[in-house]
Amino acid sequence: MNAPLNMDHHWLPFTNNRLFHEEPQMFERAEGRRYWTPEGQEILDGASGLFCCAAGHGRTEIAEAVYEQLKTLDYTPHFQRAAPISFKFAEKLAKILPEGLDRVFFGGSGSEAVDTAMKLCLAYHRAAGEGQRTRFVSRNWAYHGVNLGGTSLAGMVNNRRDFSGVTCDVVHMRHTWTEEQRYTRGQPETGADIADDLEELCRTYGGETIAAVFVEPIAGSVGTIVPPKGYLQKLRATCDKYGILLVFDEVITGFGRTGSAFASQEFGVTPDVMTMAKALTNGCVPMSAVATTSAIQDVVYKAANGDRPEFFHGYTYSAHPVACAAGIATLDIYERDGLFARAKAMSDTFLDAVFSLRNLPNVSDLRGYGMMSGIQLTPGAAPGAKGSWAQRELFKAGLHLKATGDALIFAPALTVTEEEIAAMTDILRSVLGRSV
Repeated sequence: MNAPLNMDHHWLPFTNNRLFHEEPQMFERAEGRRYWTPEGQEILDGASGLFCCAAGHGRTEIAEAVYEQLKTLDYTPHFQRAAPISFKFAEKLAKILPEGLDRVFFGGSGSEAVDTAMKLCLAYHRAAGEGQRTRFVSRNWAYHGVNLGGTSLAGMVNNRRDFSGVTCDVVHMRHTWTEEQRYTRGQPETGADIADDLEELCRTYGGETIAAVFVEPIAGSVGTIVPPKGYLQKLRATCDKYGILLVFDEVITGFGRTGSAFASQEFGVTPDVMTMAKALTNGCVPMSAVATTSAIQDVVYKAANGDRPEFFHGYTYSAHPVACAAGIATLDIYERDGLFARAKAMSDTFLDAVFSLRNLPNVSDLRGYGMMSGIQLTPGAAPGAKGSWAQRELFKAGLHLKATGDALIFAPALTVTEEEIAAMTDILRSVLGRSV
């Protein structure tokens, strides 16, 4: 008999630790689109872990690549040194990135990628002789990680509330959701004019003071807010008008989630800088990347003098060789199994299932695009109470989903079957159909 688990020493992130200790919900094993608890209960994974495991769990190809790399070269610094595998991975990744984004800087998490992108934008403008560009623009309801830069960009109040004394110079545009978009499947027809907020901020603060605009092409963590038609195009045009860099945070939307490799390609708008993480290694080894253009890199390179790094930035685990091995194996799976095309082909089946939940008593809105969706719950006793209740009850019923406030994010692996989508939807219907 196993000894009782001592849970005193681990402080869980983004968790009500007191509630968790009263009633722990744990995973011990995973395979395909399923988890198993230590007690042996099967849990369908409706959130790809945390939007990471796009190819499903337990991919032996990735495990074997990691094992072989660990035996060959477990770690090397990438400060003034490098490993050949990092260049191989960057080259392979560049082949599927939006056209022109072919310079890659590696980090260890999405939060690190966002902070890297912010510093890259500042470095570029300084190198170009426009060091006055120090302000950033983000959006209400935005999530860009939890490092200090990402916390500054955040438009979700609880991610900023306790940390306002250490944030950067950021101004916020409105989010793009409106009441008339309720129960919209795909891109809303109205709302592109909300992008005019950027023009107004340029007039208020001076466009020449703004370094970059950061947006998630689809706002993921807040519950899948899909951009209105024409919205991203208007942001691109305004950035070009004022010489502002446009940054897409594709940590969630990258690697097939929208049916294209990246949402940038799906929506036909190419940013100057792009962040990615999560499905980069199928969640197997922590890793992130920032992609930019050779033109931006050249400006930063040419401004450097003498024997100094062009970009004074990096992490101990940047381009970790084991993570690179996992990344190469992951990209091989995406290509060999045609998972991006499969996501596009499965989208209608998935969204049909999501929108079948429309008339449930605890559902107030449904949104979705590709293989990601948001289920907005009716308000509970306090903000977030209904979401917390639903997430825990769904787990008990055999389904793992992510909740943010009173929004559920439903985004299964790109390998999910029609039968599994139906089973997940049945659990959602059972739980969200209850009187609370």
